[in-house]
Amino acid sequence: MITDEKQMDTEKYIYKDLTYKIIGVIYEVHREIIYHKAIAIELSEKGISFAEEKPIDVKYKGKKIGIYKPDFIIEDKIILEIKVAPAITKTMRDQVYYYVKGTRYKLVLLVNFGTSKVGIKRLIYSGDTD
Repeated sequence: MITDEKQMDTEKYIYKDLTYKIIGVIYEVHREIIYHKAIAIELSEKGISFAEEKPIDVKYKGKKIGIYKPDFIIEDKIILEIKVAPAITKTMRDQVYYYVKGTRYKLVLLVNFGTSKVGIKRLIYSGDTD
């Protein structure tokens, strides 16, 4: 199950400090046209380690069924996905869920730069990873 962490008690946030730093980076670059490259620069300048579009195996019942390449994997803990759309939709959230469900990652920041105000969904996957 994937949950919008906004619905959870704030004391239960995972990777709270790192997430705060990442969100700061997102707001720093939200007016840029080439968001991906700008985020990479800002993460580097802030000393936050990351991998760009690193392939990760997606598994089902212990067997590899595909590969997922998130925009960023930050400090090998958090997946950062970038979108440019009128809104973050249920379809976008579901897509992330199906990818993350088969990996070891628990936290996804789904970021939308498609409106005048940046949209950020903090999603927690709390299921078993086969």
